[in-house]
Amino acid sequence: FSVHGHIYDASLFLNEDADKPPLPDRGDLRRRLCRAMERRASSMKERMSSVSRDSVRSFLRRNLFVLFTVAAVALGVILGFALRPYNLSLREIKYFAFPGELLMRMLQMLVLPLIISSLVTGISSLDSKASGKMGVRAVVYYMVTTLVAVFIGIVIVIIIRPGKGSRDSPVAKTGNIEPVQAADAFLDLIRNMFPPNLVEACFKQVRYRTVYKKIVHTRNVTVTLNLTESLNMTESNLNLSRVLHTIQETVEETVPVSGSSSGVNALGLVVFSMCFGLVIGNMKQQGQALRDFFDCLNEAIMRLVAVIIWSVKTHFPSEYNMQLCRLFSVRLCAV
Repeated sequence: FSVHGHIYDASLFLNEDADKPPLPDRGDLRRRLCRAMERRASSMKERMSSVSRDSVRSFLRRNLFVLFTVAAVALGVILGFALRPYNLSLREIKYFAFPGELLMRMLQMLVLPLIISSLVTGISSLDSKASGKMGVRAVVYYMVTTLVAVFIGIVIVIIIRPGKGSRDSPVAKTGNIEPVQAADAFLDLIRNMFPPNLVEACFKQVRYRTVYKKIVHTRNVTVTLNLTESLNMTESNLNLSRVLHTIQETVEETVPVSGSSSGVNALGLVVFSMCFGLVIGNMKQQGQALRDFFDCLNEAIMRLVAVIIWSVKTHFPSEYNMQLCRLFSVRLCAV
């Protein structure tokens, strides 16, 4: 056809319309939605019809730990709010927290053997190249996370400024703030990687502290006195004299002194366990007895951890209740 003298081909417009997908009909969409809902309803009916006592029991067995944990949390919240009006003392709150304290002590008891056995078992089962790479990555990861934690702590302290609003507090200021040098802290991190005593590393770690020490330096200084000018004498009567004086100077220096702080030296134990596992792995058949021993030890520790975790349902309500009571008691004291 032609428009204003221009000739157009109608087949071009027909092809463009044919390429476009047809718009779905509303009735078709409703029918599809109804079919999908019917399928879902039928599948739910089949599942409900297949539910039996055995399936319910298996479901409860699989999710028993989660159900007990939720029930323990609910029980702790209920006890906390129920005991709120009684204004319990701190001693009574500690009595309520006794089961939770036992749980935390049991978990802390298994941390050390779990770390050693799992690391030795895992490293000894690998070849030397893979275990070496894993060891380097573990040490680098520990150091990086430590530095990140220190950086985050410094930033948060700078932003929040804890204790700024309590300058007029009647609480007496006790204790001295020890200066910490960055170089000494970094060297302490490296020192803790190689503990001199493994038994001591289980409950103590190296921590150098800065001590201000006064040192007296003695030096001889020669002072020249021109007596002819001070006493108006001629050089013929009195020549220049040299007097020798001893001057003592007191200089205050910071000296790092070795010390220790309570706590598990986890870094040193990790390094030793990885090196020990690497050596056992390279011993091949000779180290098979040690590998079997640490495998059994790791399995036993994991089973103990599972038993303690299952006891959370009896210990967790008291811990949660103690935290709620402590929170409310602190608020009442503040008021």
